[in-house]
Amino acid sequence: MKNIWVIANWKSNKTISEALDWISIVGPNLEKRDYLKVVVCPTFTDIEEVKKAIQVGNFPLIVGSQDLSPYEAGAYTGEETAAILRQFVDLAILGHSERRQNFNETDDMVARKVEQALEHNITPLVCIQSDHTPIPKGTKLVAYEPVEAIGTGHPDSPQEAESVSQKIKADHPQVEILYGGSITSENAKAYICREDISGVLVGEASLEGEEFVKIVNACLIQ
Repeated sequence: MKNIWVIANWKSNKTISEALDWISIVGPNLEKRDYLKVVVCPTFTDIEEVKKAIQVGNFPLIVGSQDLSPYEAGAYTGEETAAILRQFVDLAILGHSERRQNFNETDDMVARKVEQALEHNITPLVCIQSDHTPIPKGTKLVAYEPVEAIGTGHPDSPQEAESVSQKIKADHPQVEILYGGSITSENAKAYICREDISGVLVGEASLEGEEFVKIVNACLIQ
């Protein structure tokens, strides 16, 4: 049985109190299944409190970050290092198209971030925009996110997402591939049912706790 990843990317949303409200809604409503990997990626300011709430509630939730520094500790103002984040997170989203577009992140920078994540035992989830996007060495988890589908309400078709996944696996058979881009509770299952797709990366629809629980439930293998 393949792993099923359901990852919530909150982006720049939620105060600490809003984040804790979300955990109180989602946490108690998640089923514990060995193959199911449910991850929440809050803002940096929310991470510690989210981690505490998950531990206290003993919820089957993994905490991730939305980014990390390509550098070790040092004179890098504003950067959050993998060495520090490792206290709280087990996964980091790297190379998201919004980072590439808005902050001019390059493939080389993404590769350096992957190195930092792996060095500090954080799983890098590398976002790619097509099967031509380079996948850094050591990457085992990839999210295919076509730019035109992110936040538009117009997702890539499950068939096309599967086709891209097959092309990626032909060159990188070791990777698990997620689909991201306008995922909702109504369409999530159509992607999960595809043999070469191992989960979904959820943006806007992850902000509402009830909707995110519906997405997770849609991804359960019956």
